[in-house]
Amino acid sequence: MHERSSVNELTQKLRGELDRYSPGGKLPSSRALVERFRVSPVTVSRALAQLAAEGLVVTRPGAGAFRAQPQGAGVAAAVGDTSWQEVTLSADAATEVVPRSVDASGVLATLAVPSPGVVEFSGGYLHASLQPERAMAAALARAGRRPGVWDRPPAEGLPELREWFARGIGGAITAAEVLITAGGQSALTTALRALAPPGAPVLLESPTYPGLLAIARAAGLRPVPVPVDTDGVRPDLLAAAFRATGARVFVCQPLFQNPTGAVLSAERRPEVLRIAHEAGAFVVEDDFVRRLVHEDAGPLPRPLASDDRDGVVVHVCSLTKATSPNFRVSALAARGPVLERLRAIQVVDHFFVPRPLQEAALELVGSPAWPRHLRTVAVELRDRRDAMAAALRLRLPELALPHVPVGGYHLWLRLPDGTDETALAAAASRAGVAVAPGRPYFAAEPPAGHLRVSFAALAGPGEITEGVRRLRVACDEVLV
Repeated sequence: MHERSSVNELTQKLRGELDRYSPGGKLPSSRALVERFRVSPVTVSRALAQLAAEGLVVTRPGAGAFRAQPQGAGVAAAVGDTSWQEVTLSADAATEVVPRSVDASGVLATLAVPSPGVVEFSGGYLHASLQPERAMAAALARAGRRPGVWDRPPAEGLPELREWFARGIGGAITAAEVLITAGGQSALTTALRALAPPGAPVLLESPTYPGLLAIARAAGLRPVPVPVDTDGVRPDLLAAAFRATGARVFVCQPLFQNPTGAVLSAERRPEVLRIAHEAGAFVVEDDFVRRLVHEDAGPLPRPLASDDRDGVVVHVCSLTKATSPNFRVSALAARGPVLERLRAIQVVDHFFVPRPLQEAALELVGSPAWPRHLRTVAVELRDRRDAMAAALRLRLPELALPHVPVGGYHLWLRLPDGTDETALAAAASRAGVAVAPGRPYFAAEPPAGHLRVSFAALAGPGEITEGVRRLRVACDEVLV
């Protein structure tokens, strides 16, 4: 059994048995749990750690695990009075142009591990069966034997890895214009910190990835939505937004946009670069799923950065989506003086990406297993996409599916007018399927209710079909 599944199942069982113990009561020993549930000591340890993180048990070294006291019982004496923090954390709001607001709910929805038996339509990463686990393990083993693997790496990243990313971006981008970063989210955070001061407007596609909205708001920036259609961002509205706001940054996903799956059309690509250049603005290109292209996609458009001669584009790309959420290696690429600012912020915030992970990335992408993995994922994602689209059209024709992408890992559904998407997501959860409601993807009021459903985090077409059946149950409960 997969280790994560074993931990989840044991956690669920222990959670259901907690009522047997009085508050402060001792749970069975780890050895007893190992023998009773026939799992490893590591599984027991991780399950108890999960319950402790939820505040349900307390672990005491050498003594064992105990059921936690109910919330409020003895908390003040143990924790003290933390109410002063509410005043301190909000004190700056009176002086900030745009008060900072750190809302991780949209990101946590993607990262959350569903309970056993729940079909995960809300995931943002490949299912474990699609991740190159053996290739990554072999790459880590080979990297660990490299001379100097534990030496401090260059702050910008290993030269060979920077060169590999530069080749993938194409155009005139060189290794000297690439910085290695710890995942796409980290790279986007660095880019926005470098390009926009607190209080400034930043133009974002609408809808867009909730994690990007969270980054902008946490930095005290003012997100300004620019609508997209099936051909990507609309240049007329982009130009109008630059004129109206004076913004100097536009963040976009030109390839398989999240959540719509749109690809910026060939006609609009030069328009976007021209409009940004005339506005004296940067375009942050989040090329996050280029390596999750589907088998029937055909040739892909090149990154915007490869067509940029004037340093307009700051390019972000990552290995994470095509490997594992734990394989957090990505790149920032830029030309001109902005590169030094990006580098300085990256160093101040993170120092550097650990060298063993960079060495493992080099081993992975240089191995014969890498292209084989990408070919396998391309076929598997196409099959899962087709299975989900077919099941939705058969069982849920009232949910509009305006666009079926040929890359990425999700579909974007428009709900019938008047549908309460929050109520639908809650009903889906009760039916045993996790979906992502559309509201967190909009910086302003959305034009309609939506759901984002992922097909990459699932074991195969059979689980997709079952998930859609459960979603049908939820829709029968909510839709009028």
